[in-house]
Amino acid sequence: MAGITSADVARESGVSRTTVSYVLTGREGVTISEETRRRVRETAVRLGYAPSAAARALRTGRSDLVLCILPDWPVGPVMETLLDELADELSGRGLSVLVHHGRRTRPLADLWRAVTPRAVIGFAPFADEDLLMMRQAGIQVLGTLGEDHRPDEDGPSETQLAIGDLQARHLAAGGARRLGYAWPTDRRLEDFARDRLLGVQRACVDLGLSEPVVHPVALDVPAATAVRGWRDQGVTGVTAYNDDVALAVLAGLRAEELSCPGDIRVVGVDDVPAAALAAPALTTVAQSIEVQARYLAALVLADLDGSEEKPSPPGPGLRLVERESG
Repeated sequence: MAGITSADVARESGVSRTTVSYVLTGREGVTISEETRRRVRETAVRLGYAPSAAARALRTGRSDLVLCILPDWPVGPVMETLLDELADELSGRGLSVLVHHGRRTRPLADLWRAVTPRAVIGFAPFADEDLLMMRQAGIQVLGTLGEDHRPDEDGPSETQLAIGDLQARHLAAGGARRLGYAWPTDRRLEDFARDRLLGVQRACVDLGLSEPVVHPVALDVPAATAVRGWRDQGVTGVTAYNDDVALAVLAGLRAEELSCPGDIRVVGVDDVPAAALAAPALTTVAQSIEVQARYLAALVLADLDGSEEKPSPPGPGLRLVERESG
């Protein structure tokens, strides 16, 4: 069965297609009676008419999409929550979120030219050429911190530094004098892991502690080898890259018949659902993902509205969730 078109709505309502378009798009500055508006809307609902996004894009030169460009990162609960919250925030303005994972298999220009987005959010730096081309095409381009994302932004992330710092200071405050760091084996996470480790290292220097002992931890086996290394080097507190890595560390402690927190305390990052169900329940650093999503949405809308007043960054919004492991 063919889809319902605006012509069907116009015919059933007894008005022109132009009037239907004006009513359903909320066009201002056009004199249309409230009775006619009501009749058109009720007819559209009764017939099940949905405006064509493709037709709207052809008409305006832009779709109602906000394109999110993710690097080749594993997408876990935190990123899923961020994208879901962002989609919810933007839906109130009739915008939809399209997520693209960069695999470097085709030029970025092929993608944005195909979907004609209203805005592009980069979760990693854009090349100068890509940034210039999108700007010239009239596309709003934002980085995750609100600035144009450029390849020369290679300094450590303040948020990632703060995560490692919070983990280390919590363990030290509980009496741990030698810390370990559980490094993820997924190479796609190295940038984040490096910055979080740097935060731990800086905290150790500030607190007068030795350099943290780093061991790689895979997710598919208990981290028994790493645990033995930490035990032999006198480590009593482990800062894990994230909760998944921390859960592998807890499994390694059980395999080596060591107790947590008695022998080694463990702190993760992200507060995933499994963290509260672990044995022992995992102490972790939670991030205010909802706040970050609202900030990103506000940046997009401020740019699209041409507002000179931009929302202020909310800060990392980190908090420690204390449980039994640490």
